[in-house]
Amino acid sequence: MGACGASEQELFDQGVAQLEANEYSKAIGYFDRVIEKNESNTSAHNAKGVAYFQQGKFDEAIVAFTTSIRLDSSSYKPFFNRGNAYLEKKAYKEAIRDYNFANGLDPQQLDIYYNRGLALLALEEYEDAIMDFDISLQANPNQALVQFNRAKAQLGNNDPLGGMESLINAINLDSNNGPAYYLLGVTQMSALGQKEEGCANLKMALSLGYKEAQTWVDDFCQD
Repeated sequence: MGACGASEQELFDQGVAQLEANEYSKAIGYFDRVIEKNESNTSAHNAKGVAYFQQGKFDEAIVAFTTSIRLDSSSYKPFFNRGNAYLEKKAYKEAIRDYNFANGLDPQQLDIYYNRGLALLALEEYEDAIMDFDISLQANPNQALVQFNRAKAQLGNNDPLGGMESLINAINLDSNNGPAYYLLGVTQMSALGQKEEGCANLKMALSLGYKEAQTWVDDFCQD
């Protein structure tokens, strides 16, 4: 069948195929043609927003997600996606607002908790961030990034022992996490006075390319 005679669903499916192939501009072209046929196709607006998001065009993505929400506010997806775009723009309060809507529509979507936790962490809302990271870890404790960000929230919340436990968990899951070794070393030295252990972890962070460890190594770990 020629492209000119393609149905709305066929055009949408072609757009999704291009999206999955990382051909984002082509995907947007297909979704635009769907919208030409049916301006109320909320899925096309949402998918178009995803394509813009993947291109790093977060403002355009937000417009598309907002249109999808205006047409149908019963799906968590455009709220979650718009929250992610706001998160990338460091508009954390707006991101949390959208994650709250998404969570209310579908509490089973675990990605919402982790991403909302990141926004809460950025706003120094440490206790709420820890709660969201905990929910994410209850479903799957073997998530190195969640453990790492949980540690940052715990350290911000003046819980160095809990933070170190989470950092060790993160390192056990991902032994190449230089920032985790760095935070662990700094916390061991500054909170517990464990110079030998702290220096070992700081040097490991440095060996993994985490250059922020250099000052600590130079100042405190030269024998």
